[in-house]
Amino acid sequence: MTRGVEWEVAVTPVDVVRESASACRVVLWEEAARDGAQGKTLMGAEFRVRLAREQGAVFGADGPRHVVFAAGFPAVCAEEFEAVRRVAVEAEGAVSVAAVCRGTAADVRQAVASVRGSAHARVMLVVPASEAMAQVMTHRTAAEALRAGAALVTDARGGGVAVDVCLADASRADHALLADHARELTAAGAGVVFLADTVGDQLPADAAAMFTAARADGVVLASHAHNDLGLGLANTLEALRAGVRVVSSSWLGVAERSGLVATEQLLFLLAYRADRTKVLLGEDAEPWWTPPDLTRLPGLARAVAEETGVPLGVTTPVVGTGVGTISTGTPFAHPELFQPFDPGLLGITPGVVLTHLASARVVTAVAARLGHELTPERARTAMAWVKSRAYRQGRAVVDDQAFADYLDGLRATGEQR
Repeated sequence: MTRGVEWEVAVTPVDVVRESASACRVVLWEEAARDGAQGKTLMGAEFRVRLAREQGAVFGADGPRHVVFAAGFPAVCAEEFEAVRRVAVEAEGAVSVAAVCRGTAADVRQAVASVRGSAHARVMLVVPASEAMAQVMTHRTAAEALRAGAALVTDARGGGVAVDVCLADASRADHALLADHARELTAAGAGVVFLADTVGDQLPADAAAMFTAARADGVVLASHAHNDLGLGLANTLEALRAGVRVVSSSWLGVAERSGLVATEQLLFLLAYRADRTKVLLGEDAEPWWTPPDLTRLPGLARAVAEETGVPLGVTTPVVGTGVGTISTGTPFAHPELFQPFDPGLLGITPGVVLTHLASARVVTAVAARLGHELTPERARTAMAWVKSRAYRQGRAVVDDQAFADYLDGLRATGEQR
């Protein structure tokens, strides 16, 4: 029997996340600071505050209604508790701040203390859903763990915070019982109930079936999809198609093992085209109280990369170094035919890069940017130099300075006359 905790009398404020999801608005549950730590990264307290504030600013004044920032796991150590507390205090009003904890009375009390008093504060309890996970996490049956979790939800509500539950390993639980579990937890006071594909092994059709089976009146479901098979985004989209509106994600996908859905990818996909959004969410979809400012995404991604050491690659979707870059002839002449979106939506100015695949048109354009006007004949000569240079140096991109030095040399010898 779970022993209850006693609180001073506290009034739980309006649950803006539950309210938003019930109005069919999308809420991002940001995990870069919390689950990202399980991905072998560490965000300092100051950076967590900065990230929370700037992510909330993507939605303006509606940040708390569109972003829950999972600030950390207070039970880890005193420093982690303090980091969570700083986010709760210093990012108040920018986002809804959450602390995550195990399903024990001591952890719940500590989590509540870390965020209590902050506007829109939340606590998430992790409760096992499958029999195997229940034995490992709690040494109980899944039913016993669920009952204990429900009692803790009721207790935690007395701390004046909104309380959510993550059903760990829901993807391997009895899906026929998930709706009953979700109803029981909601009746105990849970604002949102997450169904987690904890091991990232779910296929999209299975995710769709799980969320469809778990739907219940009065229950707000959420998705937490790991990316071990590269299907986290696809599984999250299936949850959204099934009516889920609270979805876990993480900047750059950082999280345990192969990570979660990448925040920048999910947010951009849901916002960059209204017609595509309706395909994903339904013809009558109105997913935002305030539409997101997508131009903020690249800067946020770069900041997270710098803080965590997780690199942005040329092939990273949406925010990678290859976005908006052109290096070959036909894409240079007709870029609209070779890109799924205008990079300007992200505030990115398209750029031309010299590689061994450069055409004479590409070489001429780069030369003009560097202050050199090339005749067609000189452009062909320069193109041959660029291709040879790439192979000599053993990497594709020829940097502007090397090309400028080459062109200056031509000018100095009079070969451009």
